[in-house]
Amino acid sequence: VQLQASGGGLVQAGGSLRLSCAASGRSLSGYIMGWFRQTPDKEREFVATIRWTPGATHYADFVKGRFTIFRDEAENTMYLQMNSLRSEDTAVYYCAADPTGLSNEYPYWGEGTQVTVSS
Repeated sequence: VQLQASGGGLVQAGGSLRLSCAASGRSLSGYIMGWFRQTPDKEREFVATIRWTPGATHYADFVKGRFTIFRDEAENTMYLQMNSLRSEDTAVYYCAADPTGLSNEYPYWGEGTQVTVSS
């Protein structure tokens, strides 16, 4: 499966962005899809995941109540709606796919999209 992330940009603190991850190559049935982020001084960290069917979600504590992960099954696209953005959310955001549904390994990754939040 090929993943293409987009939607990053520059936004002021308190603002919003929506990231997209378009998947091609096969059906995502049974997959867990995830968003991760990384800054130069930190290891890549988990942000949110969604089980493609039936759409169960899981979030890192630091984004709960601010970010929403969802998918459009017909478009084979996953989204991350990010609200109330903070300067510490600045990072390169990556989408990833786990075909096993076990959420312990993600062999498929998209290229990152930069999110910069100015304070």
